[in-house]
Amino acid sequence: MMASAMTLSLIIPTLNNGERLAAMIRAWQTALGPDEIIVSDGGSTDGTGSAAEQSGAVVVRAPSGRGNQLRAGAEHATGDWLLFMHADTLPGANAGPAARAFMTDTANTDRAAAFRLTLDDEEPAARRIERLANWRAQRFSLPYGDQGLLVSRAAYGAAGGYRPIPLMEDVDLVRRFGRSRVDILNAEVATSAERYRRDGYWARPMRNITLLSLFFLGVSPVRLARWYG
Repeated sequence: MMASAMTLSLIIPTLNNGERLAAMIRAWQTALGPDEIIVSDGGSTDGTGSAAEQSGAVVVRAPSGRGNQLRAGAEHATGDWLLFMHADTLPGANAGPAARAFMTDTANTDRAAAFRLTLDDEEPAARRIERLANWRAQRFSLPYGDQGLLVSRAAYGAAGGYRPIPLMEDVDLVRRFGRSRVDILNAEVATSAERYRRDGYWARPMRNITLLSLFFLGVSPVRLARWYG
């Protein structure tokens, strides 16, 4: 069943993302046309706030850390739907239509959705990371934050929203939705591969898997963040 038009808030956590933020916002404006854009900044010193305001976004200040920033952004949002998206992630060709179709189906008002992941790197190692990430997301309904998260305001509130934790805020939230209520859209986003190029296409995934396993075993996100660096 299709619902009437719903308003959408795009929420972007930032920390010194001024160089690429304007292009990212333009891309999502073109692809999806959100009703409002909220940039939740964690203390940038590179002009990120100015770039956001010049691009038509509302800037919210929050303590550094994605959990804090995403929560603060959601508290300021007014949309019926919320789309949380990292500042280094761009929409693929079908991202807008897929998101709109999900939002307008009333069966999804208590569900969440994420996109399939691609990396902006031509290296074969990047394709391996994409396959593993998309398999994990599809098999276990466990997308990471760089795949975005689309959720109705009502469902977000009922789940308790993002907790102000320094790491694993994305995993923490989707686990509260449960595997049966998280969909992976048949559409892609392209995120920066800079971290993989810097840390290594083997070393970074192994570190991420280790941290995820420790989180599931109950290790504090505060301690994990210190190890993460």
